[in-house]
Amino acid sequence: MLEKNIKEDFLDLFYHDLRDEKLENDNCLNLFTLKVRNNAFSYDELVSELGNKLYYFALSRKQIDILKKEDKLNDLIKKSKAKLKDHSTNDGELGEILLYCLLESHLNAPKILTKLELKTNAEDYVKGADGVHLLKLNDTDYQLILGESKLNSDLSSGIYEAFASINKFLKSDSKLEFEFDLINSELVKEAYEEDSYHVLKKIILPSAKADETYLDYSFGIFLGFDIEVTKEELKLTNNEFRTSIREKIKNEILSVKEKFNYQLKKEGYRGYQFYIYVVPFSDLKTIRKEIIKQISE
Repeated sequence: MLEKNIKEDFLDLFYHDLRDEKLENDNCLNLFTLKVRNNAFSYDELVSELGNKLYYFALSRKQIDILKKEDKLNDLIKKSKAKLKDHSTNDGELGEILLYCLLESHLNAPKILTKLELKTNAEDYVKGADGVHLLKLNDTDYQLILGESKLNSDLSSGIYEAFASINKFLKSDSKLEFEFDLINSELVKEAYEEDSYHVLKKIILPSAKADETYLDYSFGIFLGFDIEVTKEELKLTNNEFRTSIREKIKNEILSVKEKFNYQLKKEGYRGYQFYIYVVPFSDLKTIRKEIIKQISE
């Protein structure tokens, strides 16, 4: 079976301010707020951690294993960074990386593939889900989680955009077929041992006649949004600011809870599970490029 590479200690970067907040149709939302130090989010710690984890996201397990065995650690880092778009035009890959990290560390759903690892160069465009993960529910039931990430300063707009993308995906039989074909062709890169490959293929492409496992689709959604920090708030003591900003963010999420529920009530989403992750940023338009710049240098 696949092992996850992002462990639970990744979550130490965040305050978990909403835990499995109940949404329509037994779905849930988790709010992770980056640690606050000296009245600002600790982006430096996030950059350091993402830099350390980038190659797990950007490369296949097979490629990582080969480079490690050949002691080509410098190549490992260079190949990972080369996959990223130039930071000046990179508006979305930070969301893709964070969704990957949260699905592995919080949901315990290891990746099968990511959009980034399919790119042969930084400017490639790869259609399909941002990432595909496998979640084991029990010995017979599994979910294939298709990732969708959106970074939008306005949270309400991000919600609409994420569900619009998923809706478009579900209405296109060719896209679902494309994802399965892609998973089948890429699976050997993630399960490079023969026994592991056959076990995974049996789970992901089960036969109703021969196999005793069941696979359903589900969706992982990452939403990054902008939280305004006022001059008055910056004048607060460190403890006052930390308490104030966390409560402000929590209230912001709860204020749009019905917008999530409105989407989840739609008939087309019945039977699908949604795992929703929300992370706030200050000055999102700038910081998302700056973080990519720092982890790719």
